Amino acid sequence: MESDDSDIIKHREIVFTELHPDPQQAHTAASVLQDIEGVVEVFVENHLHLKIRYHVLKISLEQIENALIECGFHLSSKLIYKISRALYYYTEEIQRVNNGCSDEDHNSTRKIFINRYENRTHGCSDTRPEHWRKYL
Repeated sequence: MESDDSDIIKHREIVFTELHPDPQQAHTAASVLQDIEGVVEVFVENHLHLKIRYHVLKISLEQIENALIECGFHLSSKLIYKISRALYYYTEEIQRVNNGCSDEDHNSTRKIFINRYENRTHGCSDTRPEHWRKYL
C-alpha cells in the first residue's frame, strides 16, 4: 500500500522557552531551518511558537529539534510538549523504518549546523582575500 503526500508531509509546532538570551528564538530558528533539505515550509506564529512542515522521509522532528538544541535553542519543557514530542518521535520513527529510511542519513541535520555556523559572528573566519591567506 502506497502512502499519499498527506501522510508524508508533517505539520508540527515547535515551542521555545521564554528564558533565553535571544528573545526571538522562533525567528532565528526559522532562518536556520529555511534552506534545509526536507523542510517544506517554516512559519513563525509568534516569538516563541514556530510551525513547520517537512517531508518525514527526508528529516524527522527529532532530528530537527536535536539540531536546534545543539545550536543553542531552548525548547519548552512543559509536560504537554514533552508528551507530544515523544509521541511524534515514536510514530515518525516507525513510519521512517517502514518506508526504508536509515538513521545514518543525517545530511539534513549536518546542513543545519553548517548554516548556523556560517550565520554566526565568531572569530574563526578569515577576513583576508583568498590570495593573501597563503602568506602568514
